[in-house]
Amino acid sequence: MHIPTLATFSVAASLVGMALTPSAWALSVVYPPENHETTADRLFFIGTADPDQPVTLNGEVVERSPAGHFAPSIPLELGVNTVTLQQGDRSLTFSIHRLSAVPTLGAGELVMPGSLTPTADLALQPGELLCFEAIAARTSRVSVDWAGQSIALQPLSDGVTLPSNFAVLTGDTQPLPHQEAIAHRGCTTMPAPGALGAPTYEIVQGDEIHTEAAAGQITSLAPTSFNIAEVIVDSGTARTGPSTNYSRLTPLPRGSQSVVTGRQGDWARLEYGAWIRDSDVVIRPSAGPVRSQIRGLQSRSLDGWTEVIFPLEVPVPVTVQQSDRTLTLTLHHTTAQTDTIYLDDDPVVERLDWYQTQPGQVDYTFTLKSDQSWGYKLEYQGSSLVLSLRHPPDRSQATSDRPLAGISILLDPGHGSDEDLGARGPTGYPEKDVALIISQLVRDELEARGATVLMTREGDDDLFPQDRVDQILAQEPAIALSLHYNALPDAGDALNTAGIGTFWYHAQAHDLSVFLHDYLAEALDRPSYGVFWNNLALTRPTVTPSVLLELGFMINPYEFEWIIDPAAQQELAIALADALVIWFQPTTP
Repeated sequence: MHIPTLATFSVAASLVGMALTPSAWALSVVYPPENHETTADRLFFIGTADPDQPVTLNGEVVERSPAGHFAPSIPLELGVNTVTLQQGDRSLTFSIHRLSAVPTLGAGELVMPGSLTPTADLALQPGELLCFEAIAARTSRVSVDWAGQSIALQPLSDGVTLPSNFAVLTGDTQPLPHQEAIAHRGCTTMPAPGALGAPTYEIVQGDEIHTEAAAGQITSLAPTSFNIAEVIVDSGTARTGPSTNYSRLTPLPRGSQSVVTGRQGDWARLEYGAWIRDSDVVIRPSAGPVRSQIRGLQSRSLDGWTEVIFPLEVPVPVTVQQSDRTLTLTLHHTTAQTDTIYLDDDPVVERLDWYQTQPGQVDYTFTLKSDQSWGYKLEYQGSSLVLSLRHPPDRSQATSDRPLAGISILLDPGHGSDEDLGARGPTGYPEKDVALIISQLVRDELEARGATVLMTREGDDDLFPQDRVDQILAQEPAIALSLHYNALPDAGDALNTAGIGTFWYHAQAHDLSVFLHDYLAEALDRPSYGVFWNNLALTRPTVTPSVLLELGFMINPYEFEWIIDPAAQQELAIALADALVIWFQPTTP
């Protein structure tokens, strides 16, 4: 499973080596660990016990599967909650500490620690809006002294905390209103260039006064002093803001260049609006901003790809947007002088249109011949950008008894090794083991249908997500499937949540994810957990349609019994292979 719940928090040392069936059906709990901390208002307990004797949780009998597994949820009060599970003369007691999900002030605190902005050194352009913020009691008076100004901060009456992205998985996406501790904000504009120091906050509550300087120093950048950031990694991670909490944008190919217009901590803001980490770039002074013109374009077809070459004066930042039949490439810091384009009548592109959508931005929209896109790559060769569009798989070898002949499919069994167990079932049985079993069964079924199957692991291998992504990029399969089994965040309902889920990121993987989800749910008569857009490492590769499948919930007592049943595993493998045969058929050139 890909969410940080059971996969990362529940590996108590005494349970790591637990076998599939606990000896003598001893009462055991796999999740949560003792002294667990959470901000959830409820929590599930995953475990198993003798199926012939009742189990109670704080005195209440809990529902269990035929094999004796359980997953009850209980509400949590703020602070320490004591929970006891009992069967016969054996009992297990847990202390669960529920923390507040919204800002709170400790005893004697006038301001929430770490809330004074900027929290890291900040650099902006003269004239830009600069806002100061502190979290304090709603009734506090808050002000800032900075750069010769005194700025009064006002409480945000509608202050809320957004839930985690994982809240989508449990349906708890409503913002949480702040109670007494609330953000206070006030803004000004950046003055003339120079080092302007850290702002000093004064918080007044009744007779108490607290004075504290923010952690970050503020600098106003000279608008005529240019620093260029050049990407020095193969794929520079561009984001919407200056931390990994912000969403990803199109990765920047090695060599991409843009003026730095702002800084926060170890992040640089690029002129076209994205932020990038210092470790992905080298920053050097320049006589002026990054600007390029572009004239004629040409394309060429080779080795299953169509390459479109964009000759530029300097490598500029790029953005890509996909839909079912289009791919739009945006060149930033670029002005078109284009009069001639040569585009070969190839297996992929029906038409290319370009638009100077605004000064310094050119959009190139490719209309594709098929509703299904098979992948793309971006790289700079010198200052020329090369966009490679993948051709459909060659189906010429397909026969009635080998319908997938000539098609390569990569299977990624999720997790692996004792350092990466994944989610665990009520007995402690790890996701990594069943993911490998089902992947091997699917491999055999696909090979019997003629496919060439590539595996990211064949045993208990310790692979990071990027290791698996690197295999996809190097091997360029027709499709890539990452096979997992599911868990939930703490607030989830483990007893009543079950079914098949699929996850996609790029539009080229959407149709595949929906088709596989619907086919498996219907063919196997399994519940539908849903189809999700999700920014996961194994869904991000652009070189091929990449889908992550969650084939059932390890933490659901009833579904776990289906997950580990060898006959059901074989049925699932056959259904997934049959689904792929059907999905590939309509795409025959």
